[in-house]
Amino acid sequence: MKLQNLSDVEFRQLPLDTRLHRALDDIGFRYCTPIQAKSLPIILAGTDIAGQAQTGTGKTAAFLLATMHFLLNREPLPGRKRQHPRCVIISPTRELAIQLHKDAVQLNKYAGLALGLVYGGIDYIKQRTELEKGVDILIGTPGRLIDYYRQHVYDLKSVEIVILDEADRMFDLGFIKDIRYMLRRMPKPEKRLSMLFSATLSYRVLELAYEHMNNPELIRINPEQVTADKVTQVLYHVSKEEKISLLIGLLRQIDPKRTIIFVNTKRSADQIWGYLEGNGFHAAILSGDVPQKERQSLFKKFSGGELPILVATDLAARGLHIPEVSHIFNYDLPQNAEDYVHRIGRTARAGASGDAVSFACEEFVYSLMEIEEFIGYQIPSEKVTMDLLVTPAPPVRMRREKPSQKGQRGRDKRPQGATRRRTRSGKQQVNQ
Repeated sequence: MKLQNLSDVEFRQLPLDTRLHRALDDIGFRYCTPIQAKSLPIILAGTDIAGQAQTGTGKTAAFLLATMHFLLNREPLPGRKRQHPRCVIISPTRELAIQLHKDAVQLNKYAGLALGLVYGGIDYIKQRTELEKGVDILIGTPGRLIDYYRQHVYDLKSVEIVILDEADRMFDLGFIKDIRYMLRRMPKPEKRLSMLFSATLSYRVLELAYEHMNNPELIRINPEQVTADKVTQVLYHVSKEEKISLLIGLLRQIDPKRTIIFVNTKRSADQIWGYLEGNGFHAAILSGDVPQKERQSLFKKFSGGELPILVATDLAARGLHIPEVSHIFNYDLPQNAEDYVHRIGRTARAGASGDAVSFACEEFVYSLMEIEEFIGYQIPSEKVTMDLLVTPAPPVRMRREKPSQKGQRGRDKRPQGATRRRTRSGKQQVNQ
């Protein structure tokens, strides 16, 4: 089926290696998306590129196809050892790195290139062992990549291609020094192919591109249309005290089979999770302090439909491909305008449609003007009517373990006869 956001350019029209065409046929990819149609011919001609397109438009497949084509049709640099990557793809988050590797595996079906994946928080020895076996394309997050590099597990002298994915997020997460550290240890820009892709190309990202790339060509796909055109957006001006009532009321009117509720703080996430569970909505929290194994398990359950609602901080807003997300709630308006775009970009991916609902309370409404200026239009608003405001059932209460005043560690002060069990989200709940 040809999706609405595809171009008229077929992959068969591009001079890609035949092994890649076979993989594309198996996946069912026939037509390029606009960013693929415009960027692939330039990259295949050997020109560096800085590409901008909204989330969910195929940037990943564009740079993976170009990378694999070059590696399949070019001899490695002289003296290169098998554990030294020919291509390094740097990702800002663990979840995005995992998704990139998953996509690469599909396209690599007939190519036979050695893929490596490294990221923090899990499997340190295992990842190192796999890396030492040999790798052509190394995908990873900055911290773990630099860690292994400093231990001389691999070097960067044989790098022929470097890719920065979600480059603006590198700045947001404070990784820019790490990125510069790695780029300066690779062959000079004129001796390698460099690609930079992002949903937004700010001045600081362009500065990075011109400093560490070889005269990159800028590709912008519909920069005037910042948000996805198939996202139905609505804004409610609501007091902070009524946000829970409005959220529960709206959820009862829809089928939240795959919904993400974005918040600005972990404290808000805990509060919302308690009310959701207390009102019959199964949910889990996704934030920076969730262990990596549990985080991957949550994504699997959410993507598979077992878990209908995720309450998330901006950790989940960037670079993740979660299919068929039907609704996005900005329970807290983001303080950064670009984060608004990335949040609502979790829905309406690959030509699908979705809904984005935002709450503007007295605490976070001050960012609304900046958001609307960035996207170029006013977000449609609706009145908060009495039928939308419900009286929610009490939240599920969570008791956190704290040392008692007598110095007893690992015990929480519970009422006599109370028991403690662990919920699906990994949080401790007290039953009395």
